[in-house]
Amino acid sequence: MPNREKLPYGLEGQAIFYAGPTPPAAGRPFGAIGPTTAGRMDFAAPRLYDAGVAATIGKGVRAQQVKDACVRNGAVYFIAVGGAAAYLAKCVESSKTLAYDDLGTEALRRVEVKDFPVFVGIDTCGNDVYDRAGA
Repeated sequence: MPNREKLPYGLEGQAIFYAGPTPPAAGRPFGAIGPTTAGRMDFAAPRLYDAGVAATIGKGVRAQQVKDACVRNGAVYFIAVGGAAAYLAKCVESSKTLAYDDLGTEALRRVEVKDFPVFVGIDTCGNDVYDRAGA
C-alpha cells in the first residue's frame, strides 16, 4: 500500500481476518483456521480502515491509532477466540485465493463464513473491551 499499487481486490465494506489457516481437511476449505495477534498489523490497520475496510478480526489488544481509525471510519475490531481453530474451520463455507498464492498459508483469500463466533473488541465509538477488562 505505501507505493499505491492497485490491490487485487476491493477493500470497501470488507472484513479482514488475521488468521493462520491449515491445509484443507475433512472436506472443508481448512482443517483449522485461528486468529493471529492483530497488534502485528497495527502499523497498517488505520490505512486499511481509511480505505474502506469495515472490520478486522483477530485476537489481542490494539493500539490507540487503531481505536482512532475505528471511530473516524465507523469501523470495528472483532475478536475471535484463540485456541478454537478446529471449531472455527467448521464455520468456513468456502475459500478462494485472491493473490499471493505462492505464500501458502499467508496468501490473501476470500473466505465466506456462517455462524462465525466473534465478539466486539473495539466498537465504532472507540470503546475497547480490553480497557474494560483492565488489560
